[in-house]
Amino acid sequence: MAGARAASQKNCERRKRVQFLLPEPPKKPTLGQMIFDREKGTFLGRTPKTWAQFMVFYAIFYAFLASLFWICIQVLLDGISMTEPKLQLERSLIGANPGLTVRPQLIHVEGPMVIAIDSKNPSNNDNWIELIDDFLNAYDNTTVDRKNCEFGDIQRPSDVCLVDMESFEGCSKANSYGYKTNEPCVFIKLNRIFGWKPETYDMPLEEMPEDLQAHINETIYEERKQIWLSCKASQVGALAQGHNKDNFDNISYSHGRGFPAYYYPYLNQPGYLSPLIPVQFKSLPQGQVLDVECRAWAKNIIYKAAPGDRMGSVAFQIIVN
Repeated sequence: MAGARAASQKNCERRKRVQFLLPEPPKKPTLGQMIFDREKGTFLGRTPKTWAQFMVFYAIFYAFLASLFWICIQVLLDGISMTEPKLQLERSLIGANPGLTVRPQLIHVEGPMVIAIDSKNPSNNDNWIELIDDFLNAYDNTTVDRKNCEFGDIQRPSDVCLVDMESFEGCSKANSYGYKTNEPCVFIKLNRIFGWKPETYDMPLEEMPEDLQAHINETIYEERKQIWLSCKASQVGALAQGHNKDNFDNISYSHGRGFPAYYYPYLNQPGYLSPLIPVQFKSLPQGQVLDVECRAWAKNIIYKAAPGDRMGSVAFQIIVN
């Protein structure tokens, strides 16, 4: 019994010594001590020395990142021109085959555009007139110095040729572009491709429409440096649902049948405007849809008429209600 008591006393003394050796839990610092601790000499948990090391490290780190970013930007800018694209013609995404565009044109239209003419109430055609006015505003700008170019002139790369709208005749603004008289005009232009030069046909081809062949033959040789334009139209009866088509030939080209070569190449000249060809459709039959396709003719313009892969041409429809 005495031995057991002695062993029990030894265990109790051992527990007391262990309890005495355990550290006391740290006291929670106050908010003031977290900001500035006078005893340890720390501000926000760091001494002035550690703060200085911290700031020097991040100053060097961010200076290195800024230098690396500046070097990358300089390398990028050295390879980019502010006046011309780096990839041109065949190397570019748009390629070297310009397409045609028609105006007026509605925004967000899928498939062929339809120009609907109201013959009974001409005021309903004002939206088409306003679209053309907006489009031609840039061509009316007289603050830009443009040159009256002629065939045979020597053009400088900085020259910008004037588009003479006074010769539009029936397709002029004074005539409401024909939309008040059921003889609407559309304006055809060639899409811009930087550095593209046309290779023109000086002699007519057999596959060209007969009226275009006759026009080329009647044009003096010095003025045949043009990208020729032809438009063909066929009228579809309202009840025929596209099965019976008749050719429509009453098409007028008051401003000519080609885009003169002296407008090209396009080199991002300030104030440059693409040449226009107004095309007027006269004596339109009422209640019938007119399917129109206009094509550009040049040796280096590829033509495809597939609706999903159209090249070198543009298609639209006209209907007189």
